[in-house]
Amino acid sequence: MADDVHNESDTFDIGGELTVHRLGFGAMRLTGEDIIGRPDDEETARSVVHRATELGVDFVDTADSYGPGVSERVLREALAEVDADPVVASKAGLLRHRDGEWLPHGDPDYLHNQVLASKDRLGVDSIDLYQFHRPDPDTDFEDSVHAFAEMKDAGQVDHVGLSNVTVEQLDLARDIVDIGTVQNQYNVAYRGDEDVLQACEEYDVGFIPWGPLYTVDDDGVAGVLDEVGEARDASRRQVALAWLLHHSDVTLPIPGTSSVDHLESNVAASGVELTDEDLAKLNDIDPQ
Repeated sequence: MADDVHNESDTFDIGGELTVHRLGFGAMRLTGEDIIGRPDDEETARSVVHRATELGVDFVDTADSYGPGVSERVLREALAEVDADPVVASKAGLLRHRDGEWLPHGDPDYLHNQVLASKDRLGVDSIDLYQFHRPDPDTDFEDSVHAFAEMKDAGQVDHVGLSNVTVEQLDLARDIVDIGTVQNQYNVAYRGDEDVLQACEEYDVGFIPWGPLYTVDDDGVAGVLDEVGEARDASRRQVALAWLLHHSDVTLPIPGTSSVDHLESNVAASGVELTDEDLAKLNDIDPQ
């Protein structure tokens, strides 16, 4: 990858305060296989974080359930080795089963415990952005959000985010505490939460599309991405990321990887310019 790769994405102000470039980095893969345990090579994992900061990535997303706890710790160790201070977002509200299951757990007492653990692993007095990872069907949603509001009031977190929510849940949460971001699944061929994205645009809330590259190899998708990419000297993955950046001014894609080469390729997507014709072709992809 050329030495001149740099994060060329526009910026967004999370909560009106935290200015970040709109192409971030997802740290889920800085763990072992199946997102459980330590990575095979922790030095390599840290080098990905180092390179991300060198490329101008200033927004990193993780969660207490990644590892669990491993991603947050690796991030702290990696960032201590560089002269950079990116915004670090984490999440709580999912238990990680040893067999790989993700189990929602929104009990307020549990959440209050997890913020203490996340602060310790990240080595910070206050977490920049702390997100409720997933609503728990066994816990009242508003009770869970109140826990995050209490964390903010106590100075444990600077901003509160949500993940995997509906518009109705977003509205309920906004009545309790200021919401800086929403993180839902979304990509060029999966747009089931278009209404949530539109609500985020209306409220000036950042929208973090998780799984931004999940559908790039699907039938009916790959061919269109390749066609546009050939004209723009870009890979299908770069086109998919560029579409997310062009699609809305509030999108904050966080493609994740454990490879420096893949990281550089992802960041290079921020420089891919799509024409109106390109966007029309991509917008016409049948969403799932």
